[in-house]
Amino acid sequence: MKTWKGLCLFMLLILVMRGEGQLTENFYSSSCPNVEAIVRQAVATKLSQTAITVPSTLRLFFHDCFVEGCDASVLISSPNNDAEKDAPDNLSLAGDGFDTVIKAKQAVEAQCPGVVSCADILTIAARDVVVLAGGFPFAVELGRRDGLVSRASRVTGKLPEPNFDLNSLNTMFAKHNLSQLDMIALSGAHTVGFSHCNRFANRIYSFSPSSPVDPTLDPNYAQQLRQSCPQNVDPSIAINMDPVTPQTFDNTYFQNLVGGKGMFTSDQVLFTDPASQPTVNDLASNPSVFNGAFMTAMRKLGRVDVKTGRQGEIRLDCTRFNS
Repeated sequence: MKTWKGLCLFMLLILVMRGEGQLTENFYSSSCPNVEAIVRQAVATKLSQTAITVPSTLRLFFHDCFVEGCDASVLISSPNNDAEKDAPDNLSLAGDGFDTVIKAKQAVEAQCPGVVSCADILTIAARDVVVLAGGFPFAVELGRRDGLVSRASRVTGKLPEPNFDLNSLNTMFAKHNLSQLDMIALSGAHTVGFSHCNRFANRIYSFSPSSPVDPTLDPNYAQQLRQSCPQNVDPSIAINMDPVTPQTFDNTYFQNLVGGKGMFTSDQVLFTDPASQPTVNDLASNPSVFNGAFMTAMRKLGRVDVKTGRQGEIRLDCTRFNS
């Protein structure tokens, strides 16, 4: 028994020394008590200028957490174009997401210099855009520090692709301690997202020799996508992922999947695969269930490979390391 207690204390000491497990909702209650209000105002101001603020900030948070962890490494700029944001899978990240965090950081620095990490500001901002777009409010855990590594070469294979099947999605999310329910709930963020034609063109023009259009697509929706994305169209044209309520954070995304209106294969498969279809039906018919699942998944996502304690740093400028 003594040996077991000693081992537990030793492991606890290691965790404390490594700075793990120290995220709390009131982390800045003494050092910067108004941080969430400051960020919220900055986000609201940015949103009043462009609606793209919502999906771009939310997607930025997801991409950041899935590569080096929720440590703001995706915000780093490099004169050599070899930082995380320069990776091919990140080139489509909209500049308004970066600008949202940078503006919020500047506002926070004006009142609490050198105290709040860019990683925490991104986390707060991601929650705030959801709420400002009509989503359910939820508390975020804070205490992250900013990472010291940002390399484009480390991004490959770490973000889900639009052609993933259910098994591929589950495998990737499980690496970050996220369940199938978490994955499906987080996919609901596509209710405010947008994509470019070249990311789904294969589903409407070259799905198979016998069927150019993916048969899981609703025919009318497929025709709508073809009209928005002719074969020779500029591949950078952006199309709303939710054709019904593209600027409102709601559960319409799941209703769209039930109706065959998932833009990506990785969207529609959530409904066509029997292993995930019941969850999609549940989220489609119960907004409160979606809100609860999304809140839980976002909090779990926010814990992925965080740096706390003595790890990392508190960047003064989100786009570059302190030294």
